[in-house]
Amino acid sequence: MKAIVVYEAGGPEKLVYTEVPTPKVKPGWSLIQVKGFGINHSEIFTRQGLSPSVQFPRILGIEAVGVIAETSDETKLPVGQKVISIMGEMGRDFDGGYGEYVLLPNEQIYPVTTDLSWEELTAVPETFYTAFGSMLRLKINAADKVLVRGGTSGVGIAFLKLLRGKFATIEVDGTSRNLEKVDALLAAGFSDVVIDRDGQLQTEKKYDKILELVGPATIKDSFTHILPEGIVCSTGQLGGKWYLEEFDPIIDSNGGYLTGFYSNDVSSAQINQLLDYLAAYQINVKPEKIFSLKDTQKAHEYLESSRSFGKVVVMND
Repeated sequence: MKAIVVYEAGGPEKLVYTEVPTPKVKPGWSLIQVKGFGINHSEIFTRQGLSPSVQFPRILGIEAVGVIAETSDETKLPVGQKVISIMGEMGRDFDGGYGEYVLLPNEQIYPVTTDLSWEELTAVPETFYTAFGSMLRLKINAADKVLVRGGTSGVGIAFLKLLRGKFATIEVDGTSRNLEKVDALLAAGFSDVVIDRDGQLQTEKKYDKILELVGPATIKDSFTHILPEGIVCSTGQLGGKWYLEEFDPIIDSNGGYLTGFYSNDVSSAQINQLLDYLAAYQINVKPEKIFSLKDTQKAHEYLESSRSFGKVVVMND
Protein backbone atom coordinates (compact mmCIF):
# COMPACT_ATOMS: atom_id res chain seq x y z
CA MET A 1 0.00 0.00 0.00
CA LYS A 2 1.00 3.65 -0.33
CA ALA A 3 1.63 5.53 2.89
CA ILE A 4 3.40 8.55 4.34
CA VAL A 5 6.29 7.47 6.57
CA VAL A 6 8.39 9.66 8.87
CA TYR A 7 11.82 8.08 9.26
CA GLU A 8 13.29 10.89 11.35
CA ALA A 9 12.07 14.08 13.00
CA GLY A 10 12.13 17.33 11.06
CA GLY A 11 10.20 19.56 8.67
CA PRO A 12 7.46 18.66 6.17
CA GLU A 13 10.11 17.20 3.86
CA LYS A 14 10.40 14.28 6.34
CA LEU A 15 6.95 13.05 5.25
CA VAL A 16 7.97 10.39 2.73
CA TYR A 17 5.40 9.06 0.25
CA THR A 18 6.36 5.43 -0.23
CA GLU A 19 5.25 1.82 -0.56
CA VAL A 20 4.94 -0.29 2.60
CA PRO A 21 3.44 -3.72 3.36
CA THR A 22 -0.30 -3.69 4.00
CA PRO A 23 -0.83 -4.61 7.68
CA LYS A 24 -2.09 -8.10 8.49
CA VAL A 25 -5.20 -8.55 10.63
CA LYS A 26 -4.59 -10.02 14.09
CA PRO A 27 -6.91 -10.93 16.97
CA GLY A 28 -8.68 -7.86 18.36
CA TRP A 29 -7.59 -5.65 15.43
CA SER A 30 -9.25 -4.89 12.08
CA LEU A 31 -8.06 -3.38 8.82
CA ILE A 32 -9.63 -0.16 7.54
CA GLN A 33 -9.45 0.97 3.93
CA VAL A 34 -8.81 4.67 4.52
CA LYS A 35 -10.94 7.03 2.46
CA GLY A 36 -9.45 10.13 4.06
CA PHE A 37 -7.96 11.74 7.14
CA GLY A 38 -7.59 15.19 8.62
CA ILE A 39 -4.30 16.95 9.35
CA ASN A 40 -3.85 18.03 12.97
CA HIS A 41 -1.38 20.27 14.77
CA SER A 42 -0.47 17.41 17.12
CA GLU A 43 0.84 15.48 14.09
CA ILE A 44 3.03 18.43 13.20
CA PHE A 45 4.43 18.40 16.74
CA THR A 46 5.10 14.66 16.46
CA ARG A 47 6.77 15.07 13.06
CA GLN A 48 9.01 17.73 14.59
CA GLY A 49 10.13 15.28 17.29
CA LEU A 50 8.18 16.98 20.09
CA SER A 51 6.33 13.82 21.18
CA PRO A 52 8.93 12.04 23.35
CA SER A 53 7.11 8.69 23.41
CA VAL A 54 7.00 8.39 19.61
CA GLN A 55 9.72 6.37 17.91
CA PHE A 56 10.51 6.58 14.21
CA PRO A 57 9.92 5.28 11.62
CA ARG A 58 6.21 5.93 12.09
CA ILE A 59 3.13 6.45 9.95
CA LEU A 60 1.43 9.44 11.56
CA GLY A 61 -2.29 10.15 11.81
CA ILE A 62 -4.55 10.36 14.85
CA GLU A 63 -7.75 9.99 12.80
CA ALA A 64 -9.17 8.22 9.76
CA VAL A 65 -12.47 7.51 8.05
CA GLY A 66 -13.15 4.58 5.77
CA VAL A 67 -14.63 1.10 5.53
CA ILE A 68 -13.73 -2.21 7.13
CA ALA A 69 -11.56 -4.14 4.66
CA GLU A 70 -10.75 -7.16 6.86
CA THR A 71 -12.18 -7.85 10.29
CA SER A 72 -11.57 -9.84 13.45
CA ASP A 73 -15.11 -9.08 14.68
CA GLU A 74 -17.69 -9.84 12.00
CA THR A 75 -20.59 -8.99 14.32
CA LYS A 76 -19.64 -5.42 15.32
CA LEU A 77 -17.32 -4.60 12.41
CA PRO A 78 -18.50 -6.41 9.27
CA VAL A 79 -16.57 -5.95 6.04
CA GLY A 80 -17.84 -2.86 4.24
CA GLN A 81 -19.02 -1.09 7.41
CA LYS A 82 -18.45 2.68 7.34
CA VAL A 83 -16.27 3.67 10.31
CA ILE A 84 -14.44 6.49 12.06
CA SER A 85 -11.40 6.25 14.30
CA ILE A 86 -9.76 8.97 16.35
CA MET A 87 -7.11 9.23 19.03
CA GLY A 88 -6.12 6.23 21.12
CA GLU A 89 -2.46 5.71 20.32
CA MET A 90 -2.77 5.59 16.54
CA GLY A 91 0.03 7.47 14.86
CA ARG A 92 2.01 7.37 18.09
CA ASP A 93 2.46 3.90 19.65
CA PHE A 94 1.44 2.23 16.38
CA ASP A 95 0.97 3.36 12.79
CA GLY A 96 -1.87 5.77 12.07
CA GLY A 97 -4.09 6.98 9.27
CA TYR A 98 -1.59 8.48 6.79
CA GLY A 99 -1.97 5.63 4.31
CA GLU A 100 -4.31 3.65 2.09
CA TYR A 101 -4.99 1.21 4.94
CA VAL A 102 -4.62 1.27 8.70
CA LEU A 103 -4.75 -1.58 11.23
CA LEU A 104 -6.44 -0.54 14.47
CA PRO A 105 -7.67 -2.06 17.74
CA ASN A 106 -11.36 -2.89 17.48
CA GLU A 107 -12.20 -0.87 20.59
CA GLN A 108 -11.21 2.36 18.86
CA ILE A 109 -13.07 1.71 15.61
CA TYR A 110 -16.52 3.32 15.66
CA PRO A 111 -19.25 2.24 13.20
CA VAL A 112 -21.27 5.17 11.87
CA THR A 113 -24.39 5.75 9.82
CA THR A 114 -24.35 8.99 7.86
CA ASP A 115 -25.30 10.48 4.51
CA LEU A 116 -22.25 12.76 4.48
CA SER A 117 -19.89 12.48 1.50
CA TRP A 118 -16.44 11.07 2.16
CA GLU A 119 -14.89 14.54 1.93
CA GLU A 120 -17.41 15.88 4.44
CA LEU A 121 -17.05 12.91 6.81
CA THR A 122 -13.26 13.20 6.66
CA ALA A 123 -13.51 16.73 8.11
CA VAL A 124 -15.58 15.54 11.07
CA PRO A 125 -13.71 13.14 13.39
CA GLU A 126 -11.07 15.00 15.37
CA THR A 127 -12.06 18.56 14.52
CA PHE A 128 -15.84 18.61 14.85
CA TYR A 129 -15.74 16.06 17.66
CA THR A 130 -13.39 18.31 19.64
CA ALA A 131 -15.48 21.38 18.89
CA PHE A 132 -18.69 19.57 19.86
CA GLY A 133 -17.29 18.30 23.16
CA SER A 134 -16.00 21.77 23.98
CA MET A 135 -19.37 23.32 23.15
CA LEU A 136 -21.10 20.95 25.57
CA ARG A 137 -18.58 21.74 28.33
CA LEU A 138 -19.19 25.47 27.87
CA LYS A 139 -22.97 25.07 28.46
CA ILE A 140 -23.76 27.74 25.89
CA ASN A 141 -27.16 29.39 25.57
CA ALA A 142 -28.47 31.83 22.97
CA ALA A 143 -27.89 34.92 25.15
CA ASP A 144 -24.18 34.24 25.73
CA LYS A 145 -21.38 36.38 24.36
CA VAL A 146 -18.78 33.90 23.12
CA LEU A 147 -15.11 34.22 22.10
CA VAL A 148 -13.12 31.66 20.13
CA ARG A 149 -9.44 32.16 20.86
CA GLY A 150 -7.75 30.62 17.84
CA GLY A 151 -10.63 31.38 15.50
CA THR A 152 -8.81 30.58 12.24
CA SER A 153 -8.03 26.99 13.30
CA GLY A 154 -9.99 23.98 12.11
CA VAL A 155 -11.56 23.48 15.55
CA GLY A 156 -12.32 27.21 15.80
CA ILE A 157 -14.21 27.25 12.50
CA ALA A 158 -15.98 23.98 13.32
CA PHE A 159 -17.06 25.39 16.70
CA LEU A 160 -18.43 28.49 14.98
CA LYS A 161 -20.43 26.35 12.55
CA LEU A 162 -21.88 24.26 15.38
CA LEU A 163 -22.98 27.38 17.25
CA ARG A 164 -24.40 29.15 14.22
CA GLY A 165 -26.39 26.05 13.32
CA LYS A 166 -28.23 26.04 16.63
CA PHE A 167 -28.11 29.72 17.60
CA ALA A 168 -28.26 31.71 14.37
CA THR A 169 -27.97 35.14 16.00
CA ILE A 170 -25.60 34.37 18.89
CA GLU A 171 -22.74 36.83 19.40
CA VAL A 172 -19.51 34.93 18.75
CA ASP A 173 -16.18 36.66 18.14
CA GLY A 174 -12.99 35.07 16.87
CA THR A 175 -9.34 35.94 17.38
CA SER A 176 -6.43 36.03 14.98
CA ARG A 177 -2.80 37.10 15.15
CA ASN A 178 -2.97 37.99 11.47
CA LEU A 179 -4.78 41.13 10.29
CA GLU A 180 -4.99 39.65 6.81
CA LYS A 181 -7.42 36.98 8.07
CA VAL A 182 -10.00 39.41 9.46
CA ASP A 183 -12.14 39.42 6.31
CA ALA A 184 -12.05 35.61 6.09
CA LEU A 185 -13.17 35.28 9.72
CA LEU A 186 -16.04 37.70 9.19
CA ALA A 187 -17.04 35.88 6.00
CA ALA A 188 -17.01 32.60 7.93
CA GLY A 189 -19.66 34.01 10.27
CA PHE A 190 -17.91 35.55 13.27
CA SER A 191 -19.62 38.62 14.70
CA ASP A 192 -16.33 40.46 15.20
CA VAL A 193 -12.60 39.79 15.11
CA VAL A 194 -10.22 40.45 18.01
CA ILE A 195 -6.50 40.72 17.28
CA ASP A 196 -4.29 38.59 19.51
CA ARG A 197 -0.91 40.31 19.78
CA ASP A 198 1.91 38.66 21.73
CA GLY A 199 -0.61 36.69 23.80
CA GLN A 200 -2.71 39.73 24.68
CA LEU A 201 -6.20 40.33 23.30
CA GLN A 202 -6.47 43.82 21.83
CA THR A 203 -9.92 44.55 23.26
CA GLU A 204 -11.69 45.59 26.46
CA LYS A 205 -14.66 43.31 25.76
CA LYS A 206 -15.62 40.56 28.20
CA TYR A 207 -17.41 37.31 27.43
CA ASP A 208 -19.68 34.72 29.05
CA LYS A 209 -17.87 31.82 27.41
CA ILE A 210 -14.39 31.51 25.90
CA LEU A 211 -13.14 28.56 23.87
CA GLU A 212 -9.40 28.64 24.50
CA LEU A 213 -7.57 26.92 21.63
CA VAL A 214 -4.19 28.62 22.08
CA GLY A 215 -4.03 26.95 25.48
CA PRO A 216 -1.92 27.44 28.61
CA ALA A 217 0.16 30.14 26.91
CA THR A 218 -2.83 32.53 26.94
CA ILE A 219 -5.31 31.19 29.54
CA LYS A 220 -4.35 33.83 32.10
CA ASP A 221 -5.05 36.61 29.60
CA SER A 222 -8.33 34.97 28.57
CA PHE A 223 -9.54 35.15 32.17
CA THR A 224 -9.09 38.92 32.12
CA HIS A 225 -11.85 38.89 29.47
CA ILE A 226 -14.31 36.60 31.24
CA LEU A 227 -17.51 37.87 32.87
CA PRO A 228 -18.43 36.78 36.43
CA GLU A 229 -19.67 33.17 36.42
CA GLY A 230 -18.30 32.75 32.89
CA ILE A 231 -16.50 29.64 31.64
CA VAL A 232 -13.18 29.19 29.85
CA CYS A 233 -12.76 25.82 28.11
CA SER A 234 -9.12 24.99 27.40
CA THR A 235 -9.08 22.56 24.50
CA GLY A 236 -6.19 23.37 22.16
CA GLN A 237 -2.48 23.97 22.62
CA LEU A 238 -1.72 26.07 19.57
CA GLY A 239 0.56 28.24 21.70
CA GLY A 240 2.99 25.34 22.07
CA LYS A 241 2.77 25.32 25.86
CA TRP A 242 1.42 22.21 27.57
CA TYR A 243 0.99 23.25 31.21
CA LEU A 244 -0.53 26.21 33.05
CA GLU A 245 2.05 28.00 35.19
CA GLU A 246 2.11 31.17 37.30
CA PHE A 247 -1.67 31.20 37.58
CA ASP A 248 -3.28 32.10 40.91
CA PRO A 249 -6.73 30.44 40.84
CA ILE A 250 -7.98 32.75 43.61
CA ILE A 251 -7.10 36.01 41.87
CA ASP A 252 -6.51 35.24 38.19
CA SER A 253 -9.80 33.41 37.63
CA ASN A 254 -11.74 36.69 38.00
CA GLY A 255 -14.81 34.85 39.26
CA GLY A 256 -14.92 32.52 36.26
CA TYR A 257 -14.62 28.77 35.83
CA LEU A 258 -11.99 26.72 34.00
CA THR A 259 -12.83 23.48 32.25
CA GLY A 260 -11.35 21.54 29.34
CA PHE A 261 -12.09 18.91 26.75
CA TYR A 262 -9.87 16.00 25.69
CA SER A 263 -10.85 14.29 22.44
CA ASN A 264 -9.50 10.96 23.73
CA ASP A 265 -12.77 10.84 25.69
CA VAL A 266 -14.57 9.16 22.83
CA SER A 267 -17.17 6.47 22.21
CA SER A 268 -19.40 5.30 19.38
CA ALA A 269 -22.42 6.83 21.14
CA GLN A 270 -20.73 10.23 21.40
CA ILE A 271 -19.61 10.21 17.77
CA ASN A 272 -23.10 9.33 16.59
CA GLN A 273 -24.53 12.04 18.87
CA LEU A 274 -22.33 14.49 16.97
CA LEU A 275 -23.47 13.12 13.59
CA ASP A 276 -27.10 13.44 14.70
CA TYR A 277 -26.46 17.09 15.67
CA LEU A 278 -24.84 17.81 12.31
CA ALA A 279 -27.85 16.36 10.52
CA ALA A 280 -30.45 18.02 12.77
CA TYR A 281 -29.00 21.52 12.31
CA GLN A 282 -27.74 20.96 8.74
CA ILE A 283 -24.18 21.98 9.63
CA ASN A 284 -21.84 22.61 6.71
CA VAL A 285 -18.82 20.40 7.42
CA LYS A 286 -16.99 20.76 4.10
CA PRO A 287 -13.23 21.09 4.63
CA GLU A 288 -11.45 24.32 3.72
CA LYS A 289 -8.58 22.61 1.89
CA ILE A 290 -8.22 19.15 0.30
CA PHE A 291 -4.98 17.38 -0.65
CA SER A 292 -4.15 13.95 -2.10
CA LEU A 293 -2.10 11.37 -0.18
CA LYS A 294 1.03 12.00 -2.24
CA ASP A 295 0.75 15.71 -1.38
CA THR A 296 0.54 15.25 2.40
CA GLN A 297 3.79 17.18 2.70
CA LYS A 298 2.07 20.17 1.06
CA ALA A 299 -0.85 19.77 3.49
CA HIS A 300 1.57 20.11 6.43
CA GLU A 301 3.26 23.10 4.81
CA TYR A 302 -0.10 24.79 4.36
CA LEU A 303 -1.28 24.14 7.93
CA GLU A 304 1.99 25.55 9.30
CA SER A 305 1.87 28.63 7.09
CA SER A 306 0.37 32.04 7.78
CA ARG A 307 -2.16 31.26 5.02
CA SER A 308 -3.83 28.35 6.85
CA PHE A 309 -7.53 28.61 7.61
CA GLY A 310 -10.02 26.00 8.75
CA LYS A 311 -9.85 22.22 8.34
CA VAL A 312 -7.25 20.57 6.09
CA VAL A 313 -7.91 17.02 4.89
CA VAL A 314 -6.20 14.41 2.73
CA MET A 315 -8.26 12.12 0.49
CA ASN A 316 -7.16 8.82 -1.00
CA ASP A 317 -7.95 8.31 -4.68
